[in-house]
Order: sequence, then structure tokens, then C-alpha cells
Amino acid sequence: MKNNWPSLPYEKWKDTLDALHMKMQVVGKIKLVLNPFLNHWWHVAFYLNASGMTTGLIPYNDRAFEIDFDFINHKLFIRTSDGDFSDVPLAGCSVADFYSELMQALNTLGIKVTINTLPSEVPNPVHCHQDKRSAYDKEYVHRWRQILLQSEKVLEQFRSGFRGKSSPVHFFWGSFDLAHTRFSGKPAEPPNYGGKIMRFAEDEENFTSGFWAGNENYPHPAFYSYIYPAPAGIESVMVKPQAAFYSPQQKLFILNYEDVYKSETPEEMILDFLKSTYDGIARLAGWNIESLKAQIPD
Repeated sequence: MKNNWPSLPYEKWKDTLDALHMKMQVVGKIKLVLNPFLNHWWHVAFYLNASGMTTGLIPYNDRAFEIDFDFINHKLFIRTSDGDFSDVPLAGCSVADFYSELMQALNTLGIKVTINTLPSEVPNPVHCHQDKRSAYDKEYVHRWRQILLQSEKVLEQFRSGFRGKSSPVHFFWGSFDLAHTRFSGKPAEPPNYGGKIMRFAEDEENFTSGFWAGNENYPHPAFYSYIYPAPAGIESVMVKPQAAFYSPQQKLFILNYEDVYKSETPEEMILDFLKSTYDGIARLAGWNIESLKAQIPD
């Protein structure tokens, strides 16, 4: 481990990543069903906590509950507002077994919920009650969690310099990324792809940045940023650090995590990436950069 930023080669843990992704989608879909809609799908997101990740409070009739992913003890904990408690293992079980045990645990706590069992935003989805994937490498889950913790600190620092509408730093279980979004204040025409998800996600001009662990389309963990709608000439914007680049295939600015891991100053490197991509592409898109700067007290 170097500077608290561990190595995370995609190929070494892709099976664990895929299975964990599907387990987290099960929990995300519970929150999707029970929480009221919030713009840009913010109501479905998870939030980092000291042991992993939490759904935050989920309403249920005259009660409430929360579900926490404990990546230290590798268990899922369910707690209700009236003091009831249950847990489900994350390791040593398939996605289908996890789904079954979680639904049974919720029923025991008096919580009855039905979800769409088909995963979202992934190629070739398999219904969670039929998914036999079970890989779970605790060491790589620990490394991923450590990167998320370090990344959240940097994203929060970047967030503090903006006074306009912006999202919390939160985790989307569909795309499986830690993300932060800031907005220009202007509406935007949603893209003609992505269905309902994109129709409500991209209805305002926005700059989004974050970290994802990689997928089949881009098998590398990386920090990313993009602006919607993308202005003409975006590919020519000069950004920092030197290792960062614009990918026309992904339509994103990318800073591969491997370059951050090797850096002597990883936090500074990520902040340079976030600040330079925002400044460059938001100016190109005609945002009023100066009026959106936050005043930070001494």
C-alpha cells in the first residue's frame, strides 16, 4: 500500500466486483421502491460511512429502517427505527442466495417489499434470484473501500469551491461509481438514449466527476469527468495532470487510477484533474464560472 492508495488491478478482482455489484443492486432496488423520487435519481444513492456504505433512512409505513454494507466484517446489517435488527452475510453466498436471505430477513422484521429482480445499467443482466455468481475476495473489497474513502475526501474538497446547486458525494449502485455533480442552473434537453434513467438524470446542464472501479467496456479503475451537454471542441481542452486524457469512445475525461496509485502526491493529482477539467470544459460550454465560485471562510 502506498500513501493509503492501494493497488486495484481490474482483472484480479473482476469476478468479485461483478458479484458484489449485483448484491448491491438488490439493496438499491429496495431503496428505489420505498423512497420518494428526488431529482437526478438522488433518492436511490448510497453514502459512505465508517465501515462501508449505507442506504440512509428508508421510510416504511409508520416506521423506518436502514441497510448498511459493513465491508470490515463483510456483512449486511438491517436496523429498524423500533430497535429490531438483522444481518446477512456478503461473503460465501451467491447473488441468488443473498437475495433470498435478505428478503427473508426483511420479512422477519415486518418489512414486505417487491423489487424488479432484473439488474439495471449492466450488459446481459441476469435476474438476481437466478444469479449464481458468488466470488468474494475480502482483500480486494477492502482495497476498493479504502480507495472510496480517500476519493470521497478529495471530492468533498473539490465540492466546497462551488456555491451553485450540487449533489452530495454519493454512490450509484447502477453505474457503480462514487460521483459528484454540479449544475450551471440552466435546463438541458435529455439525450435520446437511456430511457427513463437518462430522461431524469440529464435534464439540466451539469458537470459530473467521480471514481469507478472499471467494467467490461473500460477494464481499468479510473477517475472521470464529463459535461452534459458536451460542447463542440471538447476533445481539444487541455487538462491536468499530464496522464489525463479525453476518451472519444467513453466520451469522458479519464485519469487512470494506476497513475494515481504510482504518484507521490495522489490527492493533488486528483484535484488537478477535477479542477482543470471543470474549468476547461465548463468555460467552453459557456458557464459563468466566476459567479458560481464559493466564498470559503478563513
